[in-house]
Amino acid sequence: MPDSLTTYLLVDGENIDATLGMSVLNRRPEPSERPRWDRVMHFAEEVWDETARGLFFLNATSGQMPMGFVQALLAMNFHPIPLAGTVHEKVVDIGIQRTMDAILAQGAGDVLLASHDGDYIPQVERLLDAGRRVGVLCFREFLNSELAGLTERGLKIYDLEDDLGAFTSVLPRVRIIPLTAFDPTRYL
Repeated sequence: MPDSLTTYLLVDGENIDATLGMSVLNRRPEPSERPRWDRVMHFAEEVWDETARGLFFLNATSGQMPMGFVQALLAMNFHPIPLAGTVHEKVVDIGIQRTMDAILAQGAGDVLLASHDGDYIPQVERLLDAGRRVGVLCFREFLNSELAGLTERGLKIYDLEDDLGAFTSVLPRVRIIPLTAFDPTRYL
């Protein structure tokens, strides 16, 4: 039986990168503009004071893998999971869904999901119903609204920029800012 003090960090790399590029930057992100995955891993270890196991899902249907990125993930203690399927399959989503089902079936472990995608709602609901701690790492303003609605059932939402500090520079985001968090110097 697995250790109950494990946080599984499941990263939907395609979703995070696409949201950053298409919705935040309106262009393909430069390497320096992407999340610092080591910071995300550190957050996963600290948030519930548990050992973190980082699983980074990649779409390798094309037969190609970004080997430089894979090596960087390995150096940060992530386990890259390059999945391949047909062009019509959402291989990353299916892989993460199956992994969440397996975490539930093994009887222990909490989950942090890095994604904005509503395709994971059934798995998140089942984990919450089983008493697991579940969090989503995202840009809050782009999180699927139905998934965000699960906060009433215990889901925690963490903003990649504001809560995790996963970026080395301020992103050009327009979002609702709680007055208590407003820093006018950011805009000067």
